[in-house]
Amino acid sequence: MSSETRTPELAETIAELVKTTMSDIRPRLVRAALTGHRAENENLRHEDNFLSDYDLWMHQRYKELLPEVLPSFIYASEEDDPQVIGNDPDPDLCVLVDPLDTSELAVRALHGYTHLMVYSRSLRRPVIAIVGDIFHHVKLYLAFHDDGSDRAFVITADGERHALESPSNAHLPQALVTNYLMRPAERFRVLAQQERFLDALSAPGENGKARGRIGVDFGSISLCHVAAGFTDATMEIAKGFAVWDLSPGHYILHAAGGVTIDLDGNPIPLDYGLNTLPEINTTMSTRRKFIAAGNQALAEEIRATIQS
Repeated sequence: MSSETRTPELAETIAELVKTTMSDIRPRLVRAALTGHRAENENLRHEDNFLSDYDLWMHQRYKELLPEVLPSFIYASEEDDPQVIGNDPDPDLCVLVDPLDTSELAVRALHGYTHLMVYSRSLRRPVIAIVGDIFHHVKLYLAFHDDGSDRAFVITADGERHALESPSNAHLPQALVTNYLMRPAERFRVLAQQERFLDALSAPGENGKARGRIGVDFGSISLCHVAAGFTDATMEIAKGFAVWDLSPGHYILHAAGGVTIDLDGNPIPLDYGLNTLPEINTTMSTRRKFIAAGNQALAEEIRATIQS
């Protein structure tokens, strides 16, 4: 990225690119849902994950559009090996992409998300993250690094923009905590066995009413919902999230003032290990368990109840 290109301006340009891509894919996904033709492919990279023609189309579309705004970068997508795009053999920026998250629900027109994060290898941290919601009114969750600080926003379908700077201050008995619990054996069962956590979440408040709730949520969007204050916390304690699922939402939550910790209580750093091609390859094949919350106290309350 040249010194003349300010990160906020680049963030706005890429946000428009993401909005265009979502507009292009949305009618295709609706047709897939209505006809039942979901175009599933064999997933050779992640054999237990759903992969459709629409994932591959989004992956290719980003490869075509991003060079129009970034002359050189490393393209690190869930759907392919990392590769250098452009004339610079060692570019500063790495663009991490999950083209179509929750795609097995997207082809049913229920939920569909797209993640894109721009990471500076010299700064060893993200400078832009965008999570797009294909089917809902709140369309974009956006964060960027500007003059030494990080800022986060949501943008709605009608163009309204709201700063994210006050996530939830709830405690566990009043919290809405989400989890990607869709897979019965490897995720839901692990959550259902967390009796201490479920008891703490179900505890009545001072008025005698139990306000704690469990909700289902997905990849990076789950951390974005915490950043916006729509939910109070989200956690992954079973299989772990891959970097393309965790990192864009983590950065947006960080910029909004929330916290993300590992199961030992350590803050998850913004250095995601996207600094050299060997590191990027290693990072793309690892998973991380975490607790993300609107405030530190809630994150610690949840961690104290989790039985490993």
